[in-house]
Amino acid sequence: MGNNPHVLVVGGGPAGSTTAALLARSGIRVTLLEREKFPRYHIGESLLASCLSTLRLSGAYDQVAAHGFQVKRGGFFQWQDDTWLLDWSKLVDAEAWSWQVDRAAFDNILLRNASEQGAEVIEQATVKNVLFDGDRPTAVEWTGPVDDRIRTTEFDFLVDASGRDGLLSKRHFGMRHQHPAFRNIAIWSYWKGAHLHPDSPEGAINVASTAEGGWFWHIPLSDGRFSVGYVISARQAAEKLREHDSQTYYLDAIRDSKAMSALLDGAQQVAEVRAEQDYSYTSDRFCGPGYAIVGDSACFLDPLLSTGVHLATYSGLVASAAIATTLRGEMSETDALAFYEYTYRRAYTRFLSLVSRMYEQYVGSTEYFSHASSLTAVHSGDTPQESFTRIMAGLTDVDESSGEQERAGTDTILSEAERLHPESDGVNIKYMGGLDMSPVWDHWRDPLSDTVMGDVRITTEPILGLTNRPRTAAEIEAVARPVIPPTGAEVTTH
Repeated sequence: MGNNPHVLVVGGGPAGSTTAALLARSGIRVTLLEREKFPRYHIGESLLASCLSTLRLSGAYDQVAAHGFQVKRGGFFQWQDDTWLLDWSKLVDAEAWSWQVDRAAFDNILLRNASEQGAEVIEQATVKNVLFDGDRPTAVEWTGPVDDRIRTTEFDFLVDASGRDGLLSKRHFGMRHQHPAFRNIAIWSYWKGAHLHPDSPEGAINVASTAEGGWFWHIPLSDGRFSVGYVISARQAAEKLREHDSQTYYLDAIRDSKAMSALLDGAQQVAEVRAEQDYSYTSDRFCGPGYAIVGDSACFLDPLLSTGVHLATYSGLVASAAIATTLRGEMSETDALAFYEYTYRRAYTRFLSLVSRMYEQYVGSTEYFSHASSLTAVHSGDTPQESFTRIMAGLTDVDESSGEQERAGTDTILSEAERLHPESDGVNIKYMGGLDMSPVWDHWRDPLSDTVMGDVRITTEPILGLTNRPRTAAEIEAVARPVIPPTGAEVTTH
């Protein structure tokens, strides 16, 4: 590697833009290749509270805050016979909030921020091939926006943030696997004149399950529109979709839902229906010699707990800290990437356990929240509902990786997966209806993981990276939190 190592990031969504911005702010030379021209449409509007701290670290917070997105302070769930009122300010922290965003605008802000932080951003750049020296990627071949000429760019480290396209995980290594039990279809559109359930916190996502086993999301946006989507097993939807077009099927599902009919009473649909399916998958590994796979390129779970942007930006944060540390020679690449794999997979697996339980074995909120609290080291005095809310706001992941909270015991999450699926032999676990998750659980069982990771955490002082030294009093005191926006008011930036 030269005096100024070069990192190539493929993909300019939240994972890629966050990684590029954080690395550039750390003084590392970064090139980002994005296939499309931004802004571009993307679904997934609901952010978790954890995203705010990463936005501040990446330099994008002020621009996002100034845009005027809808403030979000929690969620309101009508799940089977239960009602969950998840007010973040009351259950977690008065300063816990986020936004409901228009992803075209939000993603564009993050991509421009990466450029402003010093990354070279090239749009309409399509990567055709990755060149390797043994197991280590060394260059990519790509075409630009003007012509079909093949260009070759060499680098010292590669970040695959190519999303569902899966440059490394899907196209090169062929190690991406669908979740058989999550073969769902999501059908959505946008409405005006809708309203939230009256018990909702400000800007909350509303979720309502259906008797057929599906569920709706209902998300308020700043321009008066609502994103309204229906998620159901693709197998269940197939028969009706053979008889009706997606628009008719979507409207029939709304009509059959008492909860959604009430929220959309008097509202008008203002956009065409869109649909996606088979979007739940994971990869056997999230990194390797000279590369890290971040965001949707590594895995995507399900829209149920709105984890998409959280996992994208969180993986970008952890990967950036690991990459910067190893490029500066402060930790071996093997150990730094082990921290990334361990931390990102832990976050993903915790949400996997929670979402799968809602779909497969939900027996009531009391039992469900108690289950959630077993997946994390509970903050002193937290009730099970508070513990669940902290997880679903993304704050547990941030606390664990920064060393502010004890990590949840791996045995707890592992034993929970085995209990949910007793047919597994404890070694070659078949999780979620037949998916071989043994690489996941073998990693959790690895005795070196707890040894290597036990004292390692992300630090931002004096620069982003990994450290195993104890937190100083000044660092504890200097934990930055976004300013609290007054209820119903615009966000104040500073």
